[in-house]
Formats: sequence, C-alpha cells, structure tokens
Amino acid sequence: MRSSDYRDVADAVAAEIAAGALRPGDRLPPQRDFAYARGIAVSTASRVYAELGRRGLVTGEVGRGTFVRSEPGRAVMLQPDPPPAALDLQRTHSRLPEQDAVLAETLAALARGASEISFNQYGPDGTPRARAAAAGFLAGDGYAPQPADILFTGNGRQALAAALAALAPPGGRIGCEPLTYPSVRGIASRLGITLVPLAMDAEGVCPDAILQAHRGTPLGGVYLQPTLQNPLGTTMSPGRRAEIARVLETTGLTAIEDAVYSFLADTQPLASLAPDRTILIDSLSKRVMPALTIGLIAGPPHLTDRLAASVRQGAWTALGLSLAAGLHWMAGGSAATLAQAKRRDAASRQALAREILADLTVVGDPRAYHLWLELPETWRAEAFAAAALRRGIALLPATAFAVNPGHAPNAVRLALSTPSQEELSGALRMLRRLALAEDDQIVE
Repeated sequence: MRSSDYRDVADAVAAEIAAGALRPGDRLPPQRDFAYARGIAVSTASRVYAELGRRGLVTGEVGRGTFVRSEPGRAVMLQPDPPPAALDLQRTHSRLPEQDAVLAETLAALARGASEISFNQYGPDGTPRARAAAAGFLAGDGYAPQPADILFTGNGRQALAAALAALAPPGGRIGCEPLTYPSVRGIASRLGITLVPLAMDAEGVCPDAILQAHRGTPLGGVYLQPTLQNPLGTTMSPGRRAEIARVLETTGLTAIEDAVYSFLADTQPLASLAPDRTILIDSLSKRVMPALTIGLIAGPPHLTDRLAASVRQGAWTALGLSLAAGLHWMAGGSAATLAQAKRRDAASRQALAREILADLTVVGDPRAYHLWLELPETWRAEAFAAAALRRGIALLPATAFAVNPGHAPNAVRLALSTPSQEELSGALRMLRRLALAEDDQIVE
C-alpha cells in the first residue's frame, strides 16, 4: 500500500466510528498491531492515527493508548459553555460580592457623564487619557509601556486574535505550550495559523524547544503564558524568563505574552526583559468582570501600526461604554482593589481544593484560580468529565487544552472560581469520591 493511502485507511476507521462499530471510549490497538491487521506499514499506521486525531475522532493518552473520543469531530472547536443547570468548574471567571457594588457605582458615574469617552466612540486607540491610564495600570517591576503603544479591543480573546494575525499570515506558524488556553486553538484555526507545540517543563516552555522549532520551519512568533499558565498553573522563574528573552533577541522572534492571570501573582513581565520583542495582552474580564470588559494590547513601537490595523481589520475594536467603564476602573482604583480581593479568594479556594483532594495528584500554583487533576489509571479523562457532568459538575478534560489532541495526558482542569465556596467544597468531595470510586454507587 502506498504511504499516501493512509487517508483511505483513516476514512475506513472513521466510517466504523460513524456506524457505531467503534464506540466512544473504545481503545484502538497499538499501532504495530493495527498495521498487521490492516496489512500496512507501521509508519503508515502512525499517519492514520495522526489523521484520526487531526479530525477529532480519537484521542491519545500518554502511556495508555488511543481511544475513540466521547465527542468526535471537535478537535479545534471552542469548548461550549457549561449547561445552565451544571455547577461550573469549567470557566475561570470569579464573582465576588464587591463586584455588584463596583458595577452599580460605575454605571451611576457614567450616567452622570463622568467620562471623557463618548459611548459612540469606536476604535482601538481610545483617548490619550485612556492610553495613559492603561499604560500606568499595566506597568510594574521594570515594565513601563508607552501610552502611544496601547491599543484596546473588545476583550482578551480579541486582543489575542489581533496579535496572532499581526505576527503570522494564513499558513504561518506560531509556537506555543503543548497544553494551552483552549480559545487560542480555535482562533488560530480560523486565521489559518498552525500552532506548533513546544516542549515544556515545570517552569514552562523550554528555550531550546523554541530554537529547535524555528530551525525546522521558521515560526512567525510564539504565544506564551509565563504566569499561572492555563491549564497547568506553571509560572516561569526569573531565570527562565531571562533565557526566553535571550532566545527572542537571538532569533528575532516576537512573543505574545498572555498576562490575563498576572494580577494574581507578583512576577516580572517577559515584556520588561525583551520590550522590543514582546506583545503583552491583558483584559479586565478576570480582574473585574466579564460582562463589561476591554482587552489591552501593549506592543513595541515598531509593531503598533500593524497591531492597530489588525484590530480594525478583524472588527475587534472596543466600544465606547466598555472603554469608559475600563478607564473608570483603571484610573479610579476599582480594578486594583478587586484584584487584591481576588488574590485572597483564589488562595483560599486553592487551599480548600488541596485539602479535599490531598490523596489525589494535583498540579498547579497555590495562587491560581485553576487546578490540574491527574486521574487514577482506572479513569480516562473524557470519561471522567462525562461522569462528572452526569452528576451536575462541568469541567474540562485535557483534550480541551492539547494543541495535538492525540497526545493529551490523563487529566482534567478544575476551575475553582465560579461557585460559592460551599458549592465548591461539595463538588470537590464528589469528584474525589468519583476519582477514587469510594462510593459503591459510582460505577461507570
């Protein structure tokens, strides 16, 4: 059989899945056994499995094998919102009692006309005062972006989309963590950009991995989450940030630094170490509230015009009401006050989760609003997520974060921020019993 015929074999397996001959959760044979059974080379079998993973039909779990997906065909789809009746351990939006008062005060102030920004305003540039306020708001620990280089978008995802589009054309390549923010996968797919997974360790992406990927086929840039990485919760040390900065300077690559979770931890921005090679993006969704938010872009001067054009061309510009509210929060101190309250809240929820899940393997930073739960061998991640949902708890399996869905670890991410602490405690205890199969009635 010619090596190009691997697609024919993949089509045959896909047909078996569609017909129900292979059902969700079924394990495919090892590639060598599959090759023997189908009369093909082992190298061809490897390409078949990769093609099935690309189509979103199977998922490979490290050390466990390849399984038919519970929800075939969603390899690059954005994850849906959790069902309305489910307890949300899927999204990382926090809601504190103080937020209602902040919103009420903000709307009252804007209604009195206490804003220089017209509600009819539309564009990425804001006003000089808004840019200055945002630059001051983002500054810290050796980092001081220039107001002239600040741009505004409707939210953080739009800021990310604009930065990706500015760095890579359709068909271009962007390096990123192998497990990453799910939305970046969908955005890159729609922009025609290929994400290249970069090896990482306990501190984040390895500098040599960037060099190796760039030597093979040049990258357009890299997307990194140096602080409280989503989903693993890793935070780069100062030494690792300095190494990454040197790689950026050596290669001439530009990094998109996702700083959305940085308000929960005191860390030095990568942008402070490589200011000419870093686009920092942030938003007020996590810091303040998602319902009325803006995205922030702080790039090097030589990229400002290109980034602004990307924002306009993508129709990702912020609206006047959101700009006015954002300026009110940044300049008036509400955003900083809420950030401090959320730091305390996140630490409290982490402590609660780690206490309840003490006899399971969890990974993450005690300052983060999310936690990575490695599952016992008796479970597969997608089956565990489905079982949790049947018990009214929505969470995300590792495949939701994997750049290559065929190589996802056997783990789930727990977002700790949305429920009340009482609800969170009950949900975590249920998940612990489910993971350890301690309840005789918990049989899947």
